[in-house]
Amino acid sequence: MTLERRPPLHRPTVSVVIPVKDDAVMLRRCLRALAQQSEQPDEIVVVDNGSRDDSAGVARAAGARVVECMTAGIPAAAATGYDHATGDLVLRLDADSLPDPTWVADFRRDFAQRPDVDVLTGAAHFVDGPRALRVPLAATYLGLYALLGFAALGHLPLFGSNLAFRRAAWRSVRTEVHRGDAEVHDDFDLAFHLGGRHRIAYSRRADMGISMRPFDDGRAFRTRIARGFRTVLTHWPDELPHRRVARRLRRAQRVAPEHPASALSAQVSP
Repeated sequence: MTLERRPPLHRPTVSVVIPVKDDAVMLRRCLRALAQQSEQPDEIVVVDNGSRDDSAGVARAAGARVVECMTAGIPAAAATGYDHATGDLVLRLDADSLPDPTWVADFRRDFAQRPDVDVLTGAAHFVDGPRALRVPLAATYLGLYALLGFAALGHLPLFGSNLAFRRAAWRSVRTEVHRGDAEVHDDFDLAFHLGGRHRIAYSRRADMGISMRPFDDGRAFRTRIARGFRTVLTHWPDELPHRRVARRLRRAQRVAPEHPASALSAQVSP
């Protein structure tokens, strides 16, 4: 009896993108955590957004590929990193993030198990600050972000410190994102564009340690909120939630006659 040999499944390659500006100490910690992943990424792209410290040197010493972006702002830096990523999957985190040891493996597994999903966003927990405040503050902060984001988008928002998408999805929106506007909220803007064409889902596996630093500076926190409002107003009224949902339903109906499974996945939110 001869057993049929099946071709090996394609194992998607992974690029990790980290925008950074003057954050060498935290970046070193982040890169150390990436070096300890149960499954190593195929490349790490660190985008140096005009740092005056040794962020670029820290990245090179850790074996990362450094790309310079002289256009100020996280939107430009993040988009530059996505442009330079070569992996099938693009994973994004921040320089002060601390990924769990299975972070890369978790995202890769989720995408393999959910071929209808092109974009994933995960949870986070605080790794510094007053210990008693870490859990309730993270739940409040991320819960409100998810709730308000859903109200503005009509679907899940994206959390830039713990985000992954198929590179093909990025290529479909790369010319549309507001990369030249330093005052938009980059992951919120990305959610508007990706969510209009691709299914976004929540990863229950992929968890991320984040810093409580945003709460240390009231002015910086207010800036984040202002950027969120600016991002929403930049896309409205054409991207009002009910209009986005209606477009998705029409798209699903067009797909339905030939691809009923794809139509169902386009309509159902996780």
